[in-house]
Amino acid sequence: MILQILTLLGSLAMFLYGMSLMSGGLQKMAGNRMRTFMAKMTNTTFKCILTGIVVTAMIQSSTATTLMIVSFVNAGLLALGSAIAVIMGANIGTTVTAWIFALSFGGGSWSLGMIAIPLMFVAFLCSNIKRYKNLGEFIMGFALLFLGLTTLKETSTLLLDNEGVRTFLASLSGHGFGSILLFMLAGAIITLMLQSSATATAITMVLVAQGYIPFTMATAMVLGSNLGTTVTSNIAAAVANVSAKRTARAHFLFNLFGVILTLIFFKPFLKLVGITVEAFGFPNPVTADFTPGAGIAPELEASLPYAVAMLHTVFNVITTLLLVAFIPQLVKIVTWMVPNKGEEKETYRLKYIGVGTIGAGDLALNSAKLEVVEFGKLCHRDLGYIRAAINATTRADFEAADEKLIHYEEVTDNIEREFATYLSEVTKNELSRGGMARVREFYRIIGELESLGDSGETVGKIVARAWDHGGQFTDDMKAKLNHMADLVDAAYEAMCKNLATPVIELENIDNAEEAEEAINDYRNALREEHLSNIEKASYPYETGSFYMDLVNSFEKMGDFIINVSQSVMSAKEA
Repeated sequence: MILQILTLLGSLAMFLYGMSLMSGGLQKMAGNRMRTFMAKMTNTTFKCILTGIVVTAMIQSSTATTLMIVSFVNAGLLALGSAIAVIMGANIGTTVTAWIFALSFGGGSWSLGMIAIPLMFVAFLCSNIKRYKNLGEFIMGFALLFLGLTTLKETSTLLLDNEGVRTFLASLSGHGFGSILLFMLAGAIITLMLQSSATATAITMVLVAQGYIPFTMATAMVLGSNLGTTVTSNIAAAVANVSAKRTARAHFLFNLFGVILTLIFFKPFLKLVGITVEAFGFPNPVTADFTPGAGIAPELEASLPYAVAMLHTVFNVITTLLLVAFIPQLVKIVTWMVPNKGEEKETYRLKYIGVGTIGAGDLALNSAKLEVVEFGKLCHRDLGYIRAAINATTRADFEAADEKLIHYEEVTDNIEREFATYLSEVTKNELSRGGMARVREFYRIIGELESLGDSGETVGKIVARAWDHGGQFTDDMKAKLNHMADLVDAAYEAMCKNLATPVIELENIDNAEEAEEAINDYRNALREEHLSNIEKASYPYETGSFYMDLVNSFEKMGDFIINVSQSVMSAKEA
């Protein structure tokens, strides 16, 4: 008995590990192509739903799809309403997994589990070829998943196939609506414990196919697993940003509405599922005889897993069709549930990385891309405090601006350090050649952006020395420094635009190069003018020295800024 229990737990572990390995391999193979597909296919509600279906079906992970959705929302590339539509599609796409599981049960003498061992040999060959390593990981995960599922089915039969267990489960099914709620709770708990609604669905298939529970209670377990998976995402979003919370709440409300509606119309829903199953040539599981403690008719055993997959699909399709017209209302509800906390609280913390788990392969770099865009915007805001420090008319005004410059320097240091830690963790996973190029790009960019934070503090120190020595800048000097700041501002605009543009869409960085050239030309003109003014003694030499130090600091900032755009372009070429 102990060996059988350990075998059952081992088969469950094999199933979960295989699921994770298969999903990870698919995500690594998808890489930027999946991200690009999502970016281009989310301009209409229908395309959003279709995108959610296709992406989730391909990568076999609604969690990974949700992470990408949240990333696009946070970046402003995808509206919350569109994100909700993608989630609706993802809910339909995740039912493909249930259909694959149904195939593993097979019918007659064949099932997918039979080819699991031969697939392992294919996976081994692929994993030893660098080009096909990710494919090998996917195939190995696929094989382990179905080998684990087959072992789980066989072992559970040995453990549960006795009169006492059947009688106990039958007794739980005899309390009407109370039994439905009880099995719903069981489905939700299994999903929460195993962190996988797919696993809960597989267990449900095992129980119903072997006759331990009637199809009605299997329906309740599937409804519970749909609720359980949204609880998991909401727990993960508890420490995330506002957009992540809203997206998770929308997922929960979507599934909650579907479950409540199904419970209200439970019998008509079961009838619809039965009719749909019959239309595909399978026996109707709703009208089939189920004698408590006696199991099911042999002809139903092979068809019941398909019936579970069908009810899972029907549930999500109907819920999507009913709610798709109410997406604007859902947006208002989740916005009310998760209000903005104010920009300042969001400004000085990492928004997209450092929370939750690090995704697999190249997909983990999507959040890093969004974070580096936000990092660039933060450095750009620092320019406002540089202007304030230069234009301050009192020492108190200058010190207030200088305090901000010092604070921003500390913030950029912290962001660079945390960012580098994240990239270090990402590189521990398998990355494509393009992924490694992106990592190198990010390392260089965060170094340049951190240097921009240092530049702000440097400007503050120069202006502080000018105040200490009583060297007040003339109105003409301030006007020219402000024009220099305008040129740097234009360079920042070009940099932020290039950072935010998907690499595949970035044709050139002419905007950044023109902005940097304008800074250099103006610096050269001011340098020549300064030498002439020193000869004419137009202002004290010390004041002119501080003035040119500021001009050179702006020019140096221009160098850091152009380096960022060049890094992006280098990654594109790589």
